[in-house]
Amino acid sequence: PERVSMPDFDVDFCMEGRDRVIDYVAGHYGRDKVSQIITYGSMAAKAVVRDVGRVLGYPYGLVDGIAKLIPFEIGMTLDKALEQEDALRERYEKEEEVASLIDLARSLEGCARNAGKHAGGVVIAPTTLTDFTPLYCEQGGGNLVTQFDKNDVEAVGLVKFDFLGLRTLTIIDWAVQTINRQRRAAGEEPIDISAIPLDDKKSFDLLKACQTTAVFQLESRGMKDLIKRLQPDNFEDIVALVALFRPGPLQSGMVDDFINVKHGRKKPEYPHPDIVHILEPTYGVILYQEQVMQIAQVLAGYSLGGADLLRRAMGKKKPEEMAKQRSIFTEGALKRGVEEKTATYIFDLMEKFAGYGFNKSHSAAYALVSYQTAWLKAHFPAAFMAAVLSADMDNTDKVVTLIDECADMGLAVKPPNINLCAHQFTVDGEQTVVYGLGAIKGVGEAAIEGIIQEREQNGPFTDLFDFCKRIELKKVNRRTLENLIMAGALDVFGENRATLMASLPAALKLAEQEQRNREAGIEDLFGMAAATSASDTSVDYQRQSEWSEDQRLSCEKQTLGLYLTGHPIERYLPELERFTSARIVDLKPAKNQTVVVAGLIIAMRTMNTRRGDRMAFITIDDRSARIELAVFSEAYNQYRDLLAKDRLIVVEGEVSVDDYSGGFKMSANSIYDISQARSRFARRLLLRVDEQRAANGFVRELQSTLSPFRDGICPVVLDYRRRDARAEVMLGEDWRVQPSDELLQRLRDMVGEERVEMVY
Repeated sequence: PERVSMPDFDVDFCMEGRDRVIDYVAGHYGRDKVSQIITYGSMAAKAVVRDVGRVLGYPYGLVDGIAKLIPFEIGMTLDKALEQEDALRERYEKEEEVASLIDLARSLEGCARNAGKHAGGVVIAPTTLTDFTPLYCEQGGGNLVTQFDKNDVEAVGLVKFDFLGLRTLTIIDWAVQTINRQRRAAGEEPIDISAIPLDDKKSFDLLKACQTTAVFQLESRGMKDLIKRLQPDNFEDIVALVALFRPGPLQSGMVDDFINVKHGRKKPEYPHPDIVHILEPTYGVILYQEQVMQIAQVLAGYSLGGADLLRRAMGKKKPEEMAKQRSIFTEGALKRGVEEKTATYIFDLMEKFAGYGFNKSHSAAYALVSYQTAWLKAHFPAAFMAAVLSADMDNTDKVVTLIDECADMGLAVKPPNINLCAHQFTVDGEQTVVYGLGAIKGVGEAAIEGIIQEREQNGPFTDLFDFCKRIELKKVNRRTLENLIMAGALDVFGENRATLMASLPAALKLAEQEQRNREAGIEDLFGMAAATSASDTSVDYQRQSEWSEDQRLSCEKQTLGLYLTGHPIERYLPELERFTSARIVDLKPAKNQTVVVAGLIIAMRTMNTRRGDRMAFITIDDRSARIELAVFSEAYNQYRDLLAKDRLIVVEGEVSVDDYSGGFKMSANSIYDISQARSRFARRLLLRVDEQRAANGFVRELQSTLSPFRDGICPVVLDYRRRDARAEVMLGEDWRVQPSDELLQRLRDMVGEERVEMVY
């Protein structure tokens, strides 16, 4: 009764069960009393530029180019973008079209653009909703939502419930289902995730080792740093981790106090003996809002309602309210025998930490979910990772990270297979994850369901022709089939991907003919004969040479978002070993020592320094490991054209210890692409030519081959051999080249694979 504000209800449900909860609430309380809440989308910086450009009829390329120059940051405005981004400001000042587009966009920026539905907010009214709020009908005659947004709904006296769909609960559910299927098949007892012990050593060992990728709330880089320092060894520590990892506690110094007391480097400080039991679990630090309320109850005789008012007052920092609460607290404490000086000190302490205080009930609930995911990862890694991958199937960048994590955990990942895979990622035994067909781009859910249904009813597909004949072509179109081939899902038919792609038109024509006949009730003996013979003979396949490794990997990247059966760096490794210092996995930090490494750029983020300069952090991978490079502003401005995802670069720089991850990081001094690296590190490009090859117009052919590449610094040397003599001829300064892949391939085609060498 003492509470003056509406309570805040936050309940997380499994993603798959949330809609059922909302439907139940509507059915239970009355559909005229329950609705979800509206949200208003506003015209943010990027969106308003695209909208204005579209309405004015500007070319898409122009508008897209301007929108991409606006930094992707929360709270970004057009004014801030013009201030931060030199290229955008330059175009604004020099191009009239760009200036008029941005000026118009500025006048509309921040306006409401469209109505949507709040992610979790549900209102349950005591009587019909229209007694309190107007309603809005979603387009297409969908559900009704309140026309007041969440703040206005509360202002008119309605209670807002947040029924949120939490992906992690779905992941836990999927993982447990997979584990229990396996356990039942093996005659073992199923696991109950709500009954697992909260002191499992294996789970805490995993946490202490910072192996928390995919562990709920504990996987960010900053959180891993905090875990490394804290070394949690009991459930209370995980609850504390969730509460400590916020800007307030991290900047206030209380995190350092907490960690130092835990590890015995500092003695805990308890301002009064009566509150030792309240502060002992958090090593003398006031970490939770509930602790503020308990201290007020124990020391000053507050009721729970009064303590809640104190907590709110401290959080809002209103001076009049705080002065009032200070006198109430001090008087109450004096009555209970606490000295005035001590009472004032404790009140000041509470006031300081109340601003950082976190709701422990929230922290504990999330910590339990964090612990459950850590336990699953520690004990059933394949089932857990398959569930996590399935939950993030639509996010290619996340899939790539998680597949890498599987490799780090020693799990095998089976590539897509049309005769084995399900829509989601599954498991095969305890150490193997099987790829999900749903993670292949351009392959829709309806197509996958149709394929799996046909496979389960009539057995595995035998070849491309059998596959095309049996699937429903209305659901599985040509583009889908091409993506399945490029992803390697049809490799099971024993033909290379080039052959499958070349044979697809014939297979589709045959299948379409048969399906037309089937629908018309006609049996075409010749069509049937052709279709059935495909599995017995190979005449129907249009045999092709296998794609080059580059093309195969490029197709995998296009359809899966990652390189699954190889890595673009592999063909360069023998050459890279001759001028790089080490593979990334073998790098060691050394003071004032420059090293050379090579790798593929797999991630990149840019940011502004305090001085307003642009710099980048890029992650490179050479298949042995990966390392993050800091590219400071001077190097960034010089080499920014080379910095793009999936590009192979060679870097000179210094290696040091990364305080966050405990691994190593590197700062880049110089960056090269592969042809620039050859020019930088190679002494010469050597061609071995014998007497026979040197005849028949060789000089003219060599001249025309080298001419397009004569903009480099690498000397070209001919090693000329006759039966009785040998000579080395260095071509003149005018014939120095840029030794690109294209030039080397042309020279190999001309004189032979083994006769072209970069000499380092």
